[in-house]
Amino acid sequence: MDREFVEVVSSHLPFLNGRTLTASSSLRELGLDSMRSIDLLFALEDTFGASLPDEDLNDATFATAGSLWQALNAARTAAGAAGTAETAGSGT
Repeated sequence: MDREFVEVVSSHLPFLNGRTLTASSSLRELGLDSMRSIDLLFALEDTFGASLPDEDLNDATFATAGSLWQALNAARTAAGAAGTAETAGSGT
């Protein structure tokens, strides 16, 4: 998990109370409810420029900081691959 991800996620966790966010931190236990999940999702998309696919919008993805980080990284990788394929296909 990188620093920017930790900062964005931490800002949506009302019960973190200065503790260190780790990959195994339970987001629900730290106060991430369904409404905060939506806000967090938009913040991550804005910050990292990648959208999570619909199949990743589930409890398992948002269970821990680590599972969310993995899903975000996979989405970023897929977005990068799609951008590369589009650039290659356009002849530029």
